[in-house]
Amino acid sequence: MAAETALAADELLVALDPEGREPLRRQLAAELRDAIRTGRLRAGVRLPASRALAQQLGVSRGVVTDAYEQLTAEGWLASRQGAGTTVVGEALEPPPPAAAPLPEQRWRFDFTPTTPDVSLFPRSLWAKAVARAAAAAPDAALDYQDGHGRIELREALAGHLGRVRGTACDPEDMVITSGYSQATALLFALLAGRGARRIAIEDPSLRDHWDAAGRAGLEAVPVALDGDGVRVDALDAARVDAVVITPSHQFPTGAVMGAERRHELLAWARAGERLILEDDYDAEFRYDRRPLAALQGLDPARVAYLGTASKTLAPALRLGWVLAPPAFAGALADAKRDADSGSPALDQLALAGLYSSGAHERNLRAVRRTYAERRALLVEELVRTVPGSAIEGAAAGVHLVLALPEPLDAQRLAAATAAHGIQATSVESYLRTPPPQAQRLVLGYGRIPTPSVAPAVAALAAALAAAGDRRQVRPADGPGVAARTGR
Repeated sequence: MAAETALAADELLVALDPEGREPLRRQLAAELRDAIRTGRLRAGVRLPASRALAQQLGVSRGVVTDAYEQLTAEGWLASRQGAGTTVVGEALEPPPPAAAPLPEQRWRFDFTPTTPDVSLFPRSLWAKAVARAAAAAPDAALDYQDGHGRIELREALAGHLGRVRGTACDPEDMVITSGYSQATALLFALLAGRGARRIAIEDPSLRDHWDAAGRAGLEAVPVALDGDGVRVDALDAARVDAVVITPSHQFPTGAVMGAERRHELLAWARAGERLILEDDYDAEFRYDRRPLAALQGLDPARVAYLGTASKTLAPALRLGWVLAPPAFAGALADAKRDADSGSPALDQLALAGLYSSGAHERNLRAVRRTYAERRALLVEELVRTVPGSAIEGAAAGVHLVLALPEPLDAQRLAAATAAHGIQATSVESYLRTPPPQAQRLVLGYGRIPTPSVAPAVAALAAALAAAGDRRQVRPADGPGVAARTGR
């Protein structure tokens, strides 16, 4: 049975013509009948009281009661003492049913490497921050916003990022965006509008970059990596106008760009008046040592720094930011304003309050401890269960890389993991042209609760055994995983 919804008189859209040839009661009955027939008034909707509707339409109450009685007699409406008049008739001409959605894949163990553990989102802390923001927000914050975003958040971010990431940014050069995706889309479009034609993208890297570049009219050029990240000699050969990099924790390989390579990259950018887009997507999660400072702090004029609250809080907030070079900031803010008139102001004020009060950093420390413990347990279980493999990349972020002792056929591996209820991808699958074999798995632990780590690794070991013809996988003991970590 449909849930009942009550309509106020001024919510019922009907039009009567006092000068028309048809009596008003028939006009009203016809209007309501048509609304029910076409589905505008659905079963379960409670219509306004006759007195209220008559007053709103400027007719006598008898016109409304007569129309209601006529439609009740025809079976379109039902009237009950004390319960009012409700729609019971089904639309005779319903719209075609929407296609049934494809069933969502339910994984027993989801190693998706790009998502945080959203159950760690501080709900009560955020609710209080939003309530405070709503109570204290100036009237101007409730109006349409400019493209830069709320100054309160920009100032709080400039202070926070300067302390923990070593960035250098005037809040006037910062633009608040609807997450990282909008930030890249706006920057790519701005580059194309200024004459850029080719942009380098790390290979392997997140697939979204390739699509975003294409939509902006840029030619995306894959550039090879080594243990220090993107190779500058490959950039020279690529003849590009800009490059997107993840220097603090390359996705998906987990490599960290060292100081020497960073200076080489900045020299490349200065030599050709090129732009570096620094994606610092999870740099606040480093578990074995203090992370290197952001590249942007070394040359704010040549580096656009992109950050987001998606990993530290939750993707649903859709809050990101660009620390733009001064030459780009104004145009970028204009593009943001034209795109959507600004990101939600109250959410910006709430996030600013968390940064300014220190609550964000306290929550971040707790989340970091959880991830560090979970990662350590995952490594321990891999050591016990998948002998001969190796852990690659920095101890950072929400994913690690498991190098397999021997390559596996990519299709057989995908079939085996799916058969065991495991969602997992390989580093090779993120290459622009994926090879037929997988050598390294990208294992995210944002969607694997800590109590599920051991059974998840056991299931993964079984899947690896099934994927390899001669593979021997031991459930415990034996030679372990050789831990290799970046800087």
